Amino acid sequence: MSDEEHHFESKADAGASKTFPQQAGTIRKNGYIVIKNRPCKVVEVSTSKTGKHGHAKCHFVGIDIFNGKKLEDIVPSSHNCDVPHVTRTDYQLIDISEDGFVSLLTENGNTKDDLRLPTDENLLTQIKDGFAEGKDLVVTVMSSMGEEQICALKDIGPKN
Repeated sequence: MSDEEHHFESKADAGASKTFPQQAGTIRKNGYIVIKNRPCKVVEVSTSKTGKHGHAKCHFVGIDIFNGKKLEDIVPSSHNCDVPHVTRTDYQLIDISEDGFVSLLTENGNTKDDLRLPTDENLLTQIKDGFAEGKDLVVTVMSSMGEEQICALKDIGPKN
């Protein structure tokens, strides 16, 4: 056939699903679950006994990973739940624009300019103050189900 080697980028997700199924009874605290079409971190799981008609139920309490809202769901433990693919990526902060968008440097040297500053006041002031002082900042971006948000900040020292 062909002697050419094909090189594929490892982070390509081939348009795969944003979620994967997992049995409700196997989802634990600190895991992730989709409740009302929102990706959530599970903060509490309680399981009820099987009733007269057979299914044990799992009661999930989750906190939306993007807006912090508390959501609840009750699912039979033998049924499948959607679990979101959650990824965290570090980017170096290059610039903060006037309209609240950040300019980030990706690993391959490109810039990513489509991300807003976080809504969390504490993180927002840390980013703005650190940037104003001229520090080299690395932000952690959490992405899931087509949404992205800055969720953490690291200071890697002053700019040279």
